Amino acid sequence: MEKGGVKILVAILVILVIVAGGVLAYKIVKEKEEAEPVANENETLVAEVEEEKTVQIFKGNDRPFAVMIDNHEDAWPQAGLQEAYMVYEIIVEGGETRLMALFKGANLEKIGPVRSARHYFIDYAMENDAIYVHFGQSPQAQSDIKKYSINDINGIAEDGTTFWRVKDKYAPHNAVTSTEKLLKSAQNKKYRTTSDETSVLNYVTDEVNLDNGEPATEIIIPHSQLQDVEYYYDEENKVYERYARQEQQVDWDTEKPLTVKNIIITYCDNYTLSDTENKGRQGLKNIGTFDGYYITNGKAIPIKCIKEARDEKTIYQDLEGNVINVNDGNTFVHICPTDRKVEIEGPEEEGTGNTAITNNT
Repeated sequence: MEKGGVKILVAILVILVIVAGGVLAYKIVKEKEEAEPVANENETLVAEVEEEKTVQIFKGNDRPFAVMIDNHEDAWPQAGLQEAYMVYEIIVEGGETRLMALFKGANLEKIGPVRSARHYFIDYAMENDAIYVHFGQSPQAQSDIKKYSINDINGIAEDGTTFWRVKDKYAPHNAVTSTEKLLKSAQNKKYRTTSDETSVLNYVTDEVNLDNGEPATEIIIPHSQLQDVEYYYDEENKVYERYARQEQQVDWDTEKPLTVKNIIITYCDNYTLSDTENKGRQGLKNIGTFDGYYITNGKAIPIKCIKEARDEKTIYQDLEGNVINVNDGNTFVHICPTDRKVEIEGPEEEGTGNTAITNNT
């Protein structure tokens, strides 16, 4: 073969090698591109599964805000309660109750109406490692805030931007705030705004059905002759709708019914304080072991509620001494006087009322 023919043959071979390499490289890149979406989809699926297994009501390292919410009927409806992971309801003077709503990692444009502090609510702010938010305070609360070095945000002492008054309610039932304003105030005060504290409640991702519990589709909690609370079970959505003084509780802005996943009742004795103001303010005997109930998904079990110090977490146990598992959802905790008759009832059979539980005090 002549030299020219050899050169042509070599050139053809080189071209073939280059083309083959290009084809191979193209196939590799193409296969990689086709595989990547599958990998991304798998990663997304894994992340979604992990998210589903993570407790949603209490997550992240944001430090909670514990906001005192006005519960006078002139303050209804209230804003933000549905987004609180826990709400404590405790009796105050005059037979009224006040609420303390706890928010963690929430983004709310309106919370309230915000009302003044009472000293025994501070116990539950401390056990949640929360920044305590209020608009005014009783003398006892003022003393305890100082005594326990509570990180608090007091609307009366603020600069007029953290809280504002709305026009569709009248004072003192119209002071509101937002999570953005509260966070900015906390940062300005150089409060710690993160927390690694675990939840007071032992939330679990698997559904808690209280298989050995008694039926609980209607609950009546009379905190006083003035303030009674009723819950009615929505079986389809597995939540309770809340009523107070026979009026359904709804959100201030959305007007949607307020629903609750978990209800805890603790029986504690309250008493009237002797002070120079003679306003009938209350005290609370909440240190020790107390009877109570845990209610969820249409069932109720008796529990023991143990609080060993004002700044220690309350422990909720079943009667065998096990810490109760709590459904991943919002919780209302009712601190109820022991002399009040709480009623927990199951579904009514035809022609009869099926009362499951009444406290015997």
